[in-house]
Amino acid sequence: MKIHEIETPSYVIDEKKLRENLEILHSVEERTGAKILLAQKCFSGFYEYPLISKYISGTTASGLYEARLGWEEMGKENHVFSPAYREKDMEEIAEICDHVIFNSKSQLKKYLPVLQAANTRAEAEGYNLFPENAWSDAEVWGNPEMRSDTEVAEKGPLQTDTEVAEKGPLQMNTEVNPGDKVRKRPHKVSAGIRINPECSTQGNHAIYDPCAPGSRMGVRACDFDGEILSMIEGIHFHTLCEQNADDLETTLQAVEEKFGPYLHQVKWLNMGGGHHITREDYDVEKLCALITHMKETYNLEIYLEPGEAVALNAGYLVTTVLDIVENDIKTLILDASAACHMPDVLEMPYQPPLMDARKVDEFLEDMKARIKKLVSTEDSSSDEAEDDTDSEIKYYRYRLSSNTCLAGDVIGDYVFDHEVKVGDRLYFRDMAIYSMVKNNTFNGIPLPSIAAMDENGDVRIVKEFGYEDFKGRLS
Repeated sequence: MKIHEIETPSYVIDEKKLRENLEILHSVEERTGAKILLAQKCFSGFYEYPLISKYISGTTASGLYEARLGWEEMGKENHVFSPAYREKDMEEIAEICDHVIFNSKSQLKKYLPVLQAANTRAEAEGYNLFPENAWSDAEVWGNPEMRSDTEVAEKGPLQTDTEVAEKGPLQMNTEVNPGDKVRKRPHKVSAGIRINPECSTQGNHAIYDPCAPGSRMGVRACDFDGEILSMIEGIHFHTLCEQNADDLETTLQAVEEKFGPYLHQVKWLNMGGGHHITREDYDVEKLCALITHMKETYNLEIYLEPGEAVALNAGYLVTTVLDIVENDIKTLILDASAACHMPDVLEMPYQPPLMDARKVDEFLEDMKARIKKLVSTEDSSSDEAEDDTDSEIKYYRYRLSSNTCLAGDVIGDYVFDHEVKVGDRLYFRDMAIYSMVKNNTFNGIPLPSIAAMDENGDVRIVKEFGYEDFKGRLS
């Protein structure tokens, strides 16, 4: 099946573009020794985790459910940060996460004993259990020559004589069922604190600025003290959103100025997300230089947590025109919705790119450039001037909206070079990120199917949704 044959509405993940993004991210890891983690808040399409895991070091989460998803479906390094944790979640978080990052001194003090208890249990047991699909990426404690699946479930992996003499033979956890595949490795959860370097680089996007005045995100330098330092192994900051390396450079200058003495006393630094590394104009050379500087100056292990950079421009939302309504402007009624299927369009707000169409402001800028060119050459007798003067510009302007009852459920105004008709298909670009993770069933609007398109353009359905998905989450 090709993309034009898929039932709408549907999200389609572009695996060719996804792989291209991952290759760039992997090259950063290779060049710098930094570890890159997928920010699942942006893209949690775990169907693609086997592919993603070949290129980057793991996942990061914003709470228990995302942490479980990363642990179950990727099984590599697994981090979590939340502005505040719930007591009932902490024991499980400590068991499945490698780094737990706290937002405040009070939360750190409250839950550090839970992390310490998890480390004590892990040391006593000698290993943790990991899910089946993590097997291929196992960091095996002992000899990497493995027994059969059944033997692994019954007896565990082989150990060297030295390990047996020092630590004794591994004991199998009784909760593991015969035939289960498990990954065994020493596990130690590391505590970190989020800092606020009070360095805003967001411009007018206050909703995405964790350094804005009064921000609840992170500990300021004036509130950071020796007690915090004694409880942590790492420092985390997240100040960027869709930004280039020059803004990271500005942020790091503030981090070094305000927190430099502490950086010499911790093991790792997590630079958070918002790094648009796979964008065409991103300065990868500067990023690598900044990572290397922090790593070598402070002897730190460096982490980055991009979300958008992993799946940037690697997805479509395919929709069908259901009707055309005219009231001073022609409005296309789609079976896709901004409110339901791409909430960031209304929340940020922003206007998504659309295949074979231009946003009105882009079209107007192009028209201005054409007019300026015509004016500057109106006295010219060149063939080029004659061609420009005689050329006829045809365009069709439409407003794109949806079939919800929300009057403001408008995606934006676009200009086409052809007339659009009922039944036509439209393809919104860059729809892998912050779409599937944020969609909803307001008005009982169906959720789009999820599909994947391989490098040959062949599309396969990954997940379809129906009435039970709408009903099941309501009561």
